[in-house]
Amino acid sequence: MSQIAASIPSRRPWQHSVQAVLRSPVTVRIATGLLVLWAAITLSFLAVQLAPGDIVDVLIGEQPSTPALEAAIRLEWGLDQPLYQQYLLYLWRVLHGDFGRSYILNTDVSGLILSQLWPTLKLTGLALVVSLVFAVGLAVLTAGRPWGARVASGIELVLASTPSFWLGIVLLFVFSFTLKLFPVAGDRGFSSLVLPAISLGLAQGAVIGQVLRQGLERALEEPFALTVRSWGVSAFALRLRHGLRHAALPAVTLAGWLFGGLLGGAVITEQVFGRPGLGRITVEAVLAQDMPVVLAVAIFSAFIYVVLSTLVDLLYLLIDPRLRDARTPR
Repeated sequence: MSQIAASIPSRRPWQHSVQAVLRSPVTVRIATGLLVLWAAITLSFLAVQLAPGDIVDVLIGEQPSTPALEAAIRLEWGLDQPLYQQYLLYLWRVLHGDFGRSYILNTDVSGLILSQLWPTLKLTGLALVVSLVFAVGLAVLTAGRPWGARVASGIELVLASTPSFWLGIVLLFVFSFTLKLFPVAGDRGFSSLVLPAISLGLAQGAVIGQVLRQGLERALEEPFALTVRSWGVSAFALRLRHGLRHAALPAVTLAGWLFGGLLGGAVITEQVFGRPGLGRITVEAVLAQDMPVVLAVAIFSAFIYVVLSTLVDLLYLLIDPRLRDARTPR
């Protein structure tokens, strides 16, 4: 038996290294994200194929059709080829950043998306900052204080139940029309971002604040909190430096999920405040039945959501080392 066991080749060190990399949470999460992106691209292709009517008419939208335009569309999309070749051509083009051409706007879709991306990212990024600052501030100040928690719960309930566009209209009336502190519309510097970001971020911040305060109250009841208090650390420092890290994991999960809500809310917010961005071109594309632009926005939104979800999952390992130790393959 010993001779047989000795004759069986043992695994080499590089094989263990490869298996460790393949089983690591980072690799698994990236592979999952790529699978989601592939599914989004495939669904966008099927949406064109399953749409009622001729595919050429679907892609043209409200643009007047001409024989030359129809021939150009059939050549670009490979409509004279078998279905699997059309799919592979579409997949190849999307992976290289080629989303086709908007025949209504007579422009390249990729260039159109990129030109409107920065205003939307500025708005959603600042709205996320507003959400996190509001949630963290309210949770740290009111966690463990009965009356403060009741008042904070009421504020969070009102904000979470208020539509962002209604709050935006109120902010416009008070701070733009009446007090004239901020511009009414457009994208003219940081001042034009303040009101849209507040109207978009407060509702999300209210939801995050509820979860964060509950987690912080549970963290303050843990044994480590008693130990930290015995060191003479102030209550505020205990909440901010120690308790917040233990309570942050569910809030980070929710924040990553709510960023998708910020992207969706940006569509209406950009309309209310007359801002450029992906929201405006999405609404215009839907109304004009500009299918290439709609598909490109859908795929790009899926890409942003996958990237943010991956970053949130990696942030788990940074916040809570216990997860990193638990997921380390042995």
